[in-house]
Amino acid sequence: MALILHIETATPTCSVALSENGILLATEEKTASNIHAAVITCFIETVMKRAEKRLESLDAVCVSKGPGSYTGLRIGVSTAKGLCYALDKPLVAVGTLEAMAAGLAAQAGMPADTLFCPVLDARRMEVFMAIYHLANPSGLVTETEPPRAQVMDEQSLDPWMNDKPLYLFGPGAEKCRPLFENRPQITILPDFKPSAAFLAAPGERLFSSEQFEDVAYFEPYYLKDFVGVKK
Repeated sequence: MALILHIETATPTCSVALSENGILLATEEKTASNIHAAVITCFIETVMKRAEKRLESLDAVCVSKGPGSYTGLRIGVSTAKGLCYALDKPLVAVGTLEAMAAGLAAQAGMPADTLFCPVLDARRMEVFMAIYHLANPSGLVTETEPPRAQVMDEQSLDPWMNDKPLYLFGPGAEKCRPLFENRPQITILPDFKPSAAFLAAPGERLFSSEQFEDVAYFEPYYLKDFVGVKK
């Protein structure tokens, strides 16, 4: 049985969870801008105390690797790597969009052949998106289209739909509503938030297959190069 600490900081939601053998034991999260650095270690302490576990008993640390906020990802990944280095534990990394799709699939109990399009806001009409297919009712999703930066318009989702129902969800969904609100095949869920709890199932699978990251050299999956601008 693997005891894994999960860290999600790719969006304004800062979230920490603890799972054992893929079963969620505790979670702590808050959605607000620019809080991650201030609260991440407190959240870790909280979930460990709530589950009555010690950091030394962890088998691995799992982090949401992106895409997402540059600053948020750096905070989450650096925290995860620091814990792995100090405790001599392996590091597991799950794609942020994949975890979102797995989380929605597990929550909703949707039928097979459903398509999931998690979207993160990348400013203006651009989003970070991917397409996932629900392989079976157990909640296991498979990647149909890998993560990409996409400027959304009315035809952006057409290549993947093929008369299948599609869920568009996440922090970038609301700004897409005017484009797709008249498409009955597309269900828009703007209130869906990423959570470290969604890392538990994919993180457990990666741990079981020993798909570990190099703690020294692992970096977040930014997807786009950072471009600084003047305020």
